[in-house]
Formats: sequence, C-alpha cells, structure tokens
Amino acid sequence: MDASLIVVVVVITALIFDFTNGFHDTANAMATSIATGAFRPRTAVTIAACLNVVGAFLSVEVARTISGGLVDEALISPVVIFAGLVGAILWNLVTWYLGLPSSSSHALFGGLIGATWVAGGAGAIDFDAVLNKIVLPAVLAPVLAALIALTATYLAYRVTARSEPGEVSRGFRHGQRISSSMLALAHGTNDAQKTMGVITLTLITAGTLAPGSGPPFWVVLTAGLAIGLGTYMGGWRIIRTLGTRVSDLHSTQGFSAETTSTAVILASSHLGLPLSTTQVCTGSIFGAGAGRRLASVHWGVAGRIALAWAFTLPSAAVVGAAASWLAATGTGGVVVVAVGGIALSAGIYAASRRDQVTADNVTDLPQPPPADVPAAPAGSDVAA
Repeated sequence: MDASLIVVVVVITALIFDFTNGFHDTANAMATSIATGAFRPRTAVTIAACLNVVGAFLSVEVARTISGGLVDEALISPVVIFAGLVGAILWNLVTWYLGLPSSSSHALFGGLIGATWVAGGAGAIDFDAVLNKIVLPAVLAPVLAALIALTATYLAYRVTARSEPGEVSRGFRHGQRISSSMLALAHGTNDAQKTMGVITLTLITAGTLAPGSGPPFWVVLTAGLAIGLGTYMGGWRIIRTLGTRVSDLHSTQGFSAETTSTAVILASSHLGLPLSTTQVCTGSIFGAGAGRRLASVHWGVAGRIALAWAFTLPSAAVVGAAASWLAATGTGGVVVVAVGGIALSAGIYAASRRDQVTADNVTDLPQPPPADVPAAPAGSDVAA
C-alpha cells in the first residue's frame, strides 16, 4: 500500500478513536452534575464538548510523551499504529456497550503495545516508560483520587453540618456547574493529547516529522474537534453507570468528586503523564460516595469496573497484536483489518439500539432527593 495513503488511513482512524474517546468519556466530567440536577443532560454534554476543544490547546506535554516515549518509532511503521488503533477502538465500543467506564487511554496504549510487539519485538517497547508512566499511575491515581475525594466530602459535611440543608444543596449545585466545567476542560488537556501523540508518532514513522517533534497545529485542531464532537454525542450508558449506579450522590459529593478529579488530571497533564481520566473520575466518585456515612455505595459495581480496568490494556493489546500480524501480510491484510473492524463496530452499534440509552432516559433510575440529608447534630452525617 502506498505510504502516503496508509498515513491518511491512520490519521482518519486516530480521529475515529478520538471520537469514541469523547463519547466514552463524557461521563467523566458530567455524570455527577447530571445525577444531582446541576445540569440538564444535553446542556451538560454541550458544555463539556466545547471545553474539551478548548482544553486540547492548553498543553502538548502528554502528546510528546506518547509520540516519543513509549515505543521506538524507528522499528515500527504507520501500519503498526493503524493496527493498534483498531484494537483500541473495538475495546472502547465493547465497554461502552456494557456501560463500563473503562480507560480509553489504556485501550490505546494496549493496542499500540500489542501491535508494536508483533512488528518490532519486545525491544521496540520501552517497558520502563510503560511501568512508570502507565502502569503505576493506573494503580495509584484512582486510589489517590478516592482518598482525596473522601476527605474533601467528609470536611464539606463537617463544615456545613449546622447549615440549612436546602441552602447547602443549592450552593453546591451551583458550585458543580463550575467544577464540572473545569473537569471537562482538564479532560481536554489530557485525553485529546493522546490522539495528537499517536498522529504525531505516525508522521514521525513516515518521515514527515523529525523525531522528537511536537504535534503540528492542524493535529491539535482536528484532535480537539474530534473529541469534542464525540463528547457532544453523549456516552449515555456510561453516564448512567457513574451518575446513578455507583452511589446515591448528592451535590456536596458531586462537587467534591469533580474538584478532586480536576486537580489530579491537570497535575498529570502538566507533568506529561498520560493518566486515565476515567480511572481518576471513577475513583473520585467512589471516594465521594464513601465520604458520607449514610450514602449507599454499590461496591458490586466497583468490582465490575475494576475488572474492566484490569482487562483493558491486555485485551486491547491482544486485538492490536492480531491486527498487526494480519496487516503485516500486505495490502490485503490491511483491508481485512479495516473491514473486520468496521463490521464488528457496526455489530456493536446495532446491538446497542435494542437497549438504547438517551438524554431522556439516562437518569431513569431512582435519584437522590433534591436536598442533601437534613443536618443532624454535628458530625452525624459524615464518614466515621
């Protein structure tokens, strides 16, 4: 296959992944604000989409990490990157269909690692970078976010224990409009960059850019627009899971979770760490749920989510490796991978139509009351 043609195919595939990342991760920023009534569903995803695009222009440190820090670009080709993207897209669609907030980032890393291993061997992968920049943050980030959110929720209830509950609830709901918007902005600074990094890596392997180059402006723009459009489409299945099936969240908890997630994600973007925003936000939500003693945290859901996290990177790696092996056989193999990916994606979408979740029924499960639990004697409504 002509080299320039495969580069175009990879860029388009990367933007498709970015689109799936957007609707897969919409829940990260807006699930809690939708669940507590701070935003109407369609308003929430519109704001998140716009701020994702803005966030894409604020930093390129994560993009540089991906384009020059995980694999040896001299040992791979654009075909390998294409195969890795197919693995990431398929895993994103499977977990979206199941309503599981798995990591789009780790799906991307897994697909890329699996495809690179087949094409260039283990020596083409910087395992130290994988361990320090992917695996360790994946383990530590959700735990850290949960602990911070738990502490923040505990303190918020302590401080407002003697205040009128309705006023407290309304105040924190207004605060959520700011905190969830900031979280959407932070999401754009981290997740949009992952696609920028992949496209930049493709251009480097094709010889269009010099090794170590940052993403060109057109890459930043298209990646931002793709994730923004995906966000606007709304990943309602995952929004329902995080917003209504994790815990009976109130506005105080929602504000604490969103503020915690924003701080952790912005810090990781500044340091160039391609953190999983899904894991950070999910950890924050569970921590905020546990921070109020009378809250009901659904730990069974937590177990299923953790299982999806554990399988994400290796599952995407297996699919990426298989796709890389097929694509390496020549043009016919690339076509088989492309057609197979399209067919499987179409099948998942068709299956999802039988149980469609939309903006109208995303919050059809029992919701928490509009006001937080009435204040009792100081300390009675906080975590022990």
